[in-house]
Amino acid sequence: MDWQGQKRAETLMQILLVVFAVAALGIGYTLASFQTMMLIYAGGVVLTALITVPNWPFFNRHHLKWLDPSEAEKHPKPQVNVPTTTKKKSSKNKQ
Repeated sequence: MDWQGQKRAETLMQILLVVFAVAALGIGYTLASFQTMMLIYAGGVVLTALITVPNWPFFNRHHLKWLDPSEAEKHPKPQVNVPTTTKKKSSKNKQ
């Protein structure tokens, strides 16, 4: 899954969960049944998971371009410079 696919999956998940929550609350309130409300919401969560968790082809539309290994060897790796810290001696102010 590419970066845009991850964003699309997360947005779709949030929208579907809110839609199923509102629908479950409305139907549960209308029927005066907490059990029906929970079953509808649980079904919505399962359906949302089935839509957003697998790596579906529409989540892979923007492929990442990686360097070939031969091309990567031509470029040196960046060196990480760790700055050394020295403690300064505190000087007392003489008065």
